[in-house]
Amino acid sequence: MKVLLIEDEIAVVSLIKRGLMDDNSELDISVAMDGLTGLKMAGMNQFDLIILDVMLPGMDGLEVCRNIRLTDPDVPIIILSALNQTEDIVAAFNQDADEYMTKPFKIDELKARVYRKSRKTGTLRATPANILSIADLVLDKDSKTVTRAGKVIVLTATEYRLLEYLMQNMNRIITRVDILEEVWGMDFNLSTNVVDVYLNYLRKKIDKNFSPKLIHTVIGMGYVLRVQDNYEN
Repeated sequence: MKVLLIEDEIAVVSLIKRGLMDDNSELDISVAMDGLTGLKMAGMNQFDLIILDVMLPGMDGLEVCRNIRLTDPDVPIIILSALNQTEDIVAAFNQDADEYMTKPFKIDELKARVYRKSRKTGTLRATPANILSIADLVLDKDSKTVTRAGKVIVLTATEYRLLEYLMQNMNRIITRVDILEEVWGMDFNLSTNVVDVYLNYLRKKIDKNFSPKLIHTVIGMGYVLRVQDNYEN
């Protein structure tokens, strides 16, 4: 597994390399100490995972992430940052980062996320193409396109993952904790409203100008994707 680590703190680089490679000799970790170098390395090589700091010299991590996504929409990107406000997390996911970890972090947690991403990536590559649909909403997992009533709905990568998770669990009430863990890989900072923010984004795109409404809030329990409109929104 080839990993690109873009991080300018030598101590953090040492911690991550030592922690990830101690019990996994198959990891191949390349390091860039600034944003521009990291972006160049990402463009010249095929990596299975990128671990990316936000506050970097040369080019900040979110700009690096945005540029990587222009050419590689699929490589998993884990953001590391000392910034822990909701707007910081949302900004990272708006650039299509896959996960967000705040500093200081526990190396065991990072290891778990890296291995989880590697397993999911392998599973996704082996999954046959199929279609998810509810009412007139259709998600094509092969082409990663979404349509409603025949109209193409343009989603960011994060919005797509959230909708795919909802559609895979249609008619089932899903908690905010479930969504944070499965879509963002976050099992901390449960007070963040990033789920609500992104559900609002989705509602504007797939529900606002269509009928029936599909995304519903079940007060005190979570959310559900279903045709019936008998839930409090």
